[in-house]
Amino acid sequence: MIQGVLFDLFETLISEWRNGKREKGHMFHEIGLNEELFKKEWHKRLDKRMDGTFSNYRSVLIDILRAQNMPIDLKVLDAAQKQRERVKSLPFEQINEEIIGCLSELKRQGIKVGLISNCTPEEISAWEACTLSQYFDDVIFSYKVKCAKPNPEIYLMACKNLKVEPEKVIFIGDGGSNELFGAEQVGMIPYQATWFLSEKLFSQTLLLFKVVLTNNYLLKFATFIILLRKELQTP
Repeated sequence: MIQGVLFDLFETLISEWRNGKREKGHMFHEIGLNEELFKKEWHKRLDKRMDGTFSNYRSVLIDILRAQNMPIDLKVLDAAQKQRERVKSLPFEQINEEIIGCLSELKRQGIKVGLISNCTPEEISAWEACTLSQYFDDVIFSYKVKCAKPNPEIYLMACKNLKVEPEKVIFIGDGGSNELFGAEQVGMIPYQATWFLSEKLFSQTLLLFKVVLTNNYLLKFATFIILLRKELQTP
């Protein structure tokens, strides 16, 4: 019997995309960097951003500027921090009613519900005030636990917190950070959340996960709750 369901956050429960666009969250021009250089330096620091090595967005910018031997304007960096927090809070303002319905159904059935998100402090500053937060028995943010998906440790940590066995847990995510592979490696049942994916991304992941994860279902949210109920009823 399924004991718990673990969710990813971004592009699974909430989305940063609106009408095919993602609002600008960086002020690279304002701090003196061109877009190409900024992206290169930003991605170079991905692991340290996710595991909490950097305390916030501002500290990442300082590190990038120092590496480039560029001047640091703290007022501009403070403005960049506030802009980042504002943009990252937008997805939390409107939660899809079907997602709330799914979480409510899980709670009604007595299923443990957890969250594992690779994120930084400014990305989830709006979490506590968000409608979603009340539905979770346990929440793990990578920067707080110094560990990120797909490291097996973070999945096992969630299971320990919820007091459930990995083999009796469903993990649901859009697939970023190789999170579905990580979930499968520890014995969980991985589902790919495709409701926020573009058709292009959906077709690409469809080919990938049909081959690699033979037990993985690629689901639109309209059909997800029906199949999930069947999974929950399986001994």
